[in-house]
Amino acid sequence: MTTDASQDWEIWHERRTRTVSAPHGTLALRGTHWIEDHPEGRIPAMPGRWAVDGDAVVLTAGESDGILVDGQPLTGEVRLGADLGAAEDARVAHGGRRFVVLVREGVWGVRDFDPDSPARRAFRGIEATPYDPRWSVPGRFTPYRESRTVRVGNADGRERGLGLDGDLVFTLDGQDLVLRVAVQGDGSLWAVFGDATSGHGSYRFRFLRPAAPDTRGRTTVDFNRALLPPCAFADHFICPFPPPGNTLGAGIAAGERGLLR
Repeated sequence: MTTDASQDWEIWHERRTRTVSAPHGTLALRGTHWIEDHPEGRIPAMPGRWAVDGDAVVLTAGESDGILVDGQPLTGEVRLGADLGAAEDARVAHGGRRFVVLVREGVWGVRDFDPDSPARRAFRGIEATPYDPRWSVPGRFTPYRESRTVRVGNADGRERGLGLDGDLVFTLDGQDLVLRVAVQGDGSLWAVFGDATSGHGSYRFRFLRPAAPDTRGRTTVDFNRALLPPCAFADHFICPFPPPGNTLGAGIAAGERGLLR
């Protein structure tokens, strides 16, 4: 960290641009395929046969398929759990591509990350508003007695559960506002939100990741670091829409707004 908030933001923005445009970054996603939609086991444009067997995916391949698992050619079959790390670290590879196994509410799928994806080739940068201190304000997190799950629409047209752990309260331009947030594994917060600029100068919804609150629930709500969701970069992500209560009446003309064209 530097002592200048604007310079810190510039470093953050540059790092973010490098991350999404990396060979197996967000822009490289070429497809998300649900295995139940392919009962014969053949996924279009992907080698091998994919099947669900209880709590795992079984991948079957021959030498001609050219699939590597853990860096070794696959001839036969292997059981795969969900990949929890970065796409570049996925167990299954095919040339430069990485096949990432995922599971959502008991439904298994596989994602195809391709460094030569059209979205990555067309990328020109992230449109973001330069740092402005008025968009960074104190906030206070109040946890719920028990975590709760609400059903929300997702970018792929399906509805899924979204876990929420508490309310983040803050004041912006004289307005008292609340975001319903989840607590991440490292203690930081995560919100899916919309605002008066959504679809009118900003992407239709965005993410926010405030730092972990202190023992009194205090944190900083910095909309300068509002994030485009993954589905803004590639159509095949299944991002959740904002839960009820998280569409703010205020216009948040800060942070990432869209992709440069």
